[in-house]
Amino acid sequence: MRKLLLFTVDGNFVVMMARGTRKLLMMVILLELTTDIWMLPAPRGVFMDSMNMRHILRWTQPKSSCNTAVVYAVQYQGEFEFLVKNGSWINAPECQKIPLTMCDLTFELGSDSDYSLRVRGQCGSEISAWITFPFNRNNMTPPVPEIQVMTAGDVLLVSVRKFPLTSITRVMMWKGDEEQQAKAHLMPADQEVLQVAALQEGAVYCVKAQVFLNSGMRSGYTDSHCVSITGPGAPSWKEPTTVTLTVIIMLGLLIGLFWSIVHCRPGSCQKYFQKEPLPLSLKENFDLQITINHQREEYCEETPCLLSSVRGEKT
Repeated sequence: MRKLLLFTVDGNFVVMMARGTRKLLMMVILLELTTDIWMLPAPRGVFMDSMNMRHILRWTQPKSSCNTAVVYAVQYQGEFEFLVKNGSWINAPECQKIPLTMCDLTFELGSDSDYSLRVRGQCGSEISAWITFPFNRNNMTPPVPEIQVMTAGDVLLVSVRKFPLTSITRVMMWKGDEEQQAKAHLMPADQEVLQVAALQEGAVYCVKAQVFLNSGMRSGYTDSHCVSITGPGAPSWKEPTTVTLTVIIMLGLLIGLFWSIVHCRPGSCQKYFQKEPLPLSLKENFDLQITINHQREEYCEETPCLLSSVRGEKT
């Protein structure tokens, strides 16, 4: 009986333990289900929008039963944080508790190392899980460069918008329709202007460019930009546009002058072609001469009167 009792007791104990384990498992399962139901859904569709060497992390807001606005937090981790700082994460300063579904990380992702990015949402006391996204800017295709082409005499000047120091711009240049014989000119990132001198006067040269990164990624080519070389010391009036404007202006002046001469009336013409008066100096001398002549005439006229009066007194 003792053995049976012990067995019974042991059996009851085993049964009790089994029932307790089942209850515990049921509680854990219910707790997990409750947590999944009430936990805020994590952001979805995380991707990196890289354009013109700017890196913007974007995501979509999941559907949730949150009564207030969902805010987001973004963190990043580089190779230094992963290897030296035991896998620590750094908060993106401008992307903490933001209502936007984007974060500009251009400044934070300044090196060519591998990064891990993560984002999560928060609604009141509810916090979603982190969603991680790997990134390396060397794996991104650089944008097509922006170039400006100018001439100075027989020199061709090509300026390119600045890129990171890890980039090289290749400029292809050819004359006329000889694109198959184009020559390549390499511009490092610290070079602002490419100068190609001693070009043929009067010829047309075309240029296009693309950007290379150290990782081997390259952009597409720009559109072709073609210019005409005027030659060393060539005056500006040789340019076609200036010559055309000069001819048009001269024709207009000649036509206007001819029309005014043909349609000019005598009365109207006298207004435009008046006789200029004499200078004052010449006019004063002329008056003085006339005055002197008048005085001489008066003197001659008065002289007989004076003589006759003298004669009368004597008689």
